[in-house]
Amino acid sequence: MSDLFTDPSPDPSTQLIHHPYVPPAGFETVTTAVHKASTVIFPSVAALRNRDWKHKSGYTYGLHGTPTTFTLEARIATLEGGKYCTLVPSGLAAVTLVDMALLKAGDEVLIPDNAYGPNKAFAQGELAGWAISLQFYDAMNPADLAAKLNARTRLVWLEAPGSITLEFPDLTALVATVRAHNQTPGQAHPLGVITALDNTWGAGLAFNAFTLGVDLSMQALTKYPSGGADVLMGSVVTNNEALHHLIHLCHMRVGFGISGNDAELVLRGLNTMALRYAAQDAATRQLAAWLANQPQIAVVLHPALPGSPGHAEWQRDCTGAACLFSAVFKPDLSQTQIDHFCDSLKLFRLGYSWAGPMSLCVPYDVPAIRTTPWPHQGGLVRFSVGLEAVADLQADLAQALMAMQYSKG
Repeated sequence: MSDLFTDPSPDPSTQLIHHPYVPPAGFETVTTAVHKASTVIFPSVAALRNRDWKHKSGYTYGLHGTPTTFTLEARIATLEGGKYCTLVPSGLAAVTLVDMALLKAGDEVLIPDNAYGPNKAFAQGELAGWAISLQFYDAMNPADLAAKLNARTRLVWLEAPGSITLEFPDLTALVATVRAHNQTPGQAHPLGVITALDNTWGAGLAFNAFTLGVDLSMQALTKYPSGGADVLMGSVVTNNEALHHLIHLCHMRVGFGISGNDAELVLRGLNTMALRYAAQDAATRQLAAWLANQPQIAVVLHPALPGSPGHAEWQRDCTGAACLFSAVFKPDLSQTQIDHFCDSLKLFRLGYSWAGPMSLCVPYDVPAIRTTPWPHQGGLVRFSVGLEAVADLQADLAQALMAMQYSKG
């Protein structure tokens, strides 16, 4: 019988699968090569048995990483100022991975009342069904967090700024509150209460989460790192090896994976991320300041605007701001008129997410998604500023405000 390794089969189906050609080494480009895999080939049984996926010392299976995903993880860790990164299929998957890795029946999680809605919904749904309790706290009041920390608290979520309403909390004070609790007698868990920050808005550029003392920083890479409005991905970063081990093991057990093509798009987006962040930041501040002076608007919420909740904390901790601002309309304008304003916009399109090239807007009913009182009476619209010319976006807002004035309430 012929040996396929010394005397190849004449059958093309076998030749094409077991072809001996290996391209020459030394090919180097600006972009990272895209490796796609479910199966990874081992050179020997010994290699199959000895490779360690837990510490990324080798490749074992597509879900556990490829050269492409390892490269992206290393770059996201550097962006965040951390050491260890785990990639997941979406920002929400990053939230749920943290919850599942750190919480068990009988534990409690504390979430800001102004946090990302799906974070709250997962806790109210799945976590509650797993006998994990939940309390919402006021992110702008560290004393409220202190009062709600208890012996069952295992995880405290932070978000800067708050989703939709963009209050910027005193992260240093909130982290210090958790650390003080961890020093109280009876805190038996070796890792104490963990702080996890949703850092999608800061994106690793506006501030360093680990300098401010958080334990975990997660992002929806869907937003700024991608930048193209065409990828769903999330990340969880930490400096703590024991904490990373818990995240990494849970990641393996739940089977989260990302595609090589999606990793390629995020790697490409990272090259221009700082430029896009700065450009959208500048445009957003200009539009927010202009809209704040329009007679139909009660208040504009943006951390860089004086008077916006948490402006002093943003000024202390941050070097930049993202592409989001929210406008609260005066209470004499009906929701029908506000909806007509949104429908009248030409460049700002109606759609969720943000940090892509196209400007977006979404109206929200804030009291319906809060447990704490909302101080404003008028309807709110959140804007995401894209990469269009600022003058064109301002003209679009102006014509939509004019159209709203002439609409029937």
